[in-house]
Amino acid sequence: MAEQYYITTPIYYVNAEPHIGHAYSTIVADTLNRFYTISPTETFFLTGTDEHGDKIVEAAQKSGQSPKEYVDRISGMFRDLWPKLNISYHRFIRTTDKHHQETVRLILSRVKEKGDIYFSEYEGRYCVGCERFYTDRELVDGKCPDHQTEPQVIREANYFFRMSRYQQWLIDHINDHPDFIRPERYRNEVLSFLTEPLEDLCISRPKSRLTWGITLPFDENFVTYVWFDALINYVSALGYPDGDLFRKFWPHAQHLVAKDILKPHGIYWPCMLKSAGIDPYQHLNVHGYWNISDGKMSKSLGNVVRPLDLVDVYGLDPFRYFLLREMVFGLDSAFSEEALVSRLNSDLANDLGNLVSRSLTMVHRFFKGELPEPGVSDEADEELKKSALELIDLYEREMKTLAIHKALMAIWEVIGRLNKYIDSMAPWVLAKSDRERLGTVIFHIFETLRIIGGLLWPFMPGSAEKIQEQLGLSKTGKDLTLPELRRWGGERPVRNIIRAPALFPRVEKDKKEKREKKTDRGDKGKDEQIPGPPLISFEDFQKLDLRIGTIREAGAIPGSRKLIRLKVDIGEERTVVAGLKDHYKEDDLIGTQVVLVVNLAPVKLMGVESRGMLLAAGDKAGLHLVVPDTPALPGARVK
Repeated sequence: MAEQYYITTPIYYVNAEPHIGHAYSTIVADTLNRFYTISPTETFFLTGTDEHGDKIVEAAQKSGQSPKEYVDRISGMFRDLWPKLNISYHRFIRTTDKHHQETVRLILSRVKEKGDIYFSEYEGRYCVGCERFYTDRELVDGKCPDHQTEPQVIREANYFFRMSRYQQWLIDHINDHPDFIRPERYRNEVLSFLTEPLEDLCISRPKSRLTWGITLPFDENFVTYVWFDALINYVSALGYPDGDLFRKFWPHAQHLVAKDILKPHGIYWPCMLKSAGIDPYQHLNVHGYWNISDGKMSKSLGNVVRPLDLVDVYGLDPFRYFLLREMVFGLDSAFSEEALVSRLNSDLANDLGNLVSRSLTMVHRFFKGELPEPGVSDEADEELKKSALELIDLYEREMKTLAIHKALMAIWEVIGRLNKYIDSMAPWVLAKSDRERLGTVIFHIFETLRIIGGLLWPFMPGSAEKIQEQLGLSKTGKDLTLPELRRWGGERPVRNIIRAPALFPRVEKDKKEKREKKTDRGDKGKDEQIPGPPLISFEDFQKLDLRIGTIREAGAIPGSRKLIRLKVDIGEERTVVAGLKDHYKEDDLIGTQVVLVVNLAPVKLMGVESRGMLLAAGDKAGLHLVVPDTPALPGARVK
């Protein structure tokens, strides 16, 4: 039976709409969940929203809503966003869920019965933004380090959790389990904090000050402190204490958080678990901030980046790839659209996209879409095979230690080797001189691409599945596991290999400006009616003569930035000039079948007479040639 893996995101506070920081945490969790799925391992992936506390009441008042109306709206934004980012979680929990609230009250009762909760009056420095009391040594120049404001001095009677009772236990546990908190820098940060006496934790708020929360089971006049409430979601979602999911997955719990909530997860939560008689989680995995213009992204600073603004312009998988490749897990990273565009054009369009396109084109040109049987391998073939298979082991090691960017770097190193292998083997030359050797080369290209596509699935599931479908594989996505990827030559295509448009068209230089103009417009024009094209009669449509053509030659036109000269076979040869240079490479077009409008009047473009027009579709991802789904005779009429 497979092992289990339980991954949780931070439980997102709904005092603001989701931004790129939330997207990063959730995409990392989704990537890890997908990786363990193909390992293969039985997984459970939890995300959700934290919906109680002072800041929620404050935000609801500003929006003119009740707290319940407000949290329903913002929580819905998070829930609606994740499918749009191809996030495949198993459960979305809300701290307003009835079962969660019952679990919080159960754990509070157990901790109190153990003697770990007491009532006392306390005076301290309270930050409303953080919803917690600060000690003097935690403040920076007397201010909250996150909000840069002086905390209020509050004196009130509350219930306290004897967290200090568990200080030495926690120190010993962290030392005995060096990877309990990772990366190491955050483990050291927690241990440094624990060198000073640990104060008890205030776990209630009087209803005279706050009513929006979970009422204490032992005092109707108080609600539960938001952190003591929120952290319990990680066990309540699994049906604690008696649920099958809790018994199966809690021993394998992996929490994923940003560094700003290290203390609640690294100190409060383990002590709460110990007091409640629950084993601690397996790992706390901590990542850094996304900085904008050398500063932390913050709603109050007005530098929040909304994920869908970027996805709509650059595409989902490029957005996911950029976040995962650009940030070293545990360290801060700088966000800029220029860097995103550079990654897209260099890594995705040039390296991966060009590799897939040229490889599939060669199978079409030389073997009519059918994978040939390999002959005897030579040294170069064996080196490529060795590097592809070794990649799987390296990839596994990097992913299990959260070196996500290194796993991607390792994949791209093999992508580079495969591109060099193709250039060195020159299949276009072998096609004229040695068909058996050509078959061996194409087979090794196919097998390496099969491995690359499988390893990319956790990061870019949509693009990886396109690659797998184009390769004609019977298993795609989560069904193509690492053990199957290790079987070199283990799966031959069950369909003809598909020649398809570029996976990642290069980004035009003005796309960023277009996005900024769109953002500046806000919601203006959202409901405007966009006029459609004028209607034409069926008789007018019949005047178009549409034919299937096969591109025999493709070459650049001197002095033109966009145009390509094509020789198209439609039963006779036609010269056609098409603006495809930004979207397709000339060599990749050769052998492609297209749909051609043949009864247009000739026109001269850059001095070249063009006799026809190709049909293509355009969207945010670029230009896509209209092609027949199966090969057709050149000159066949489109009906």
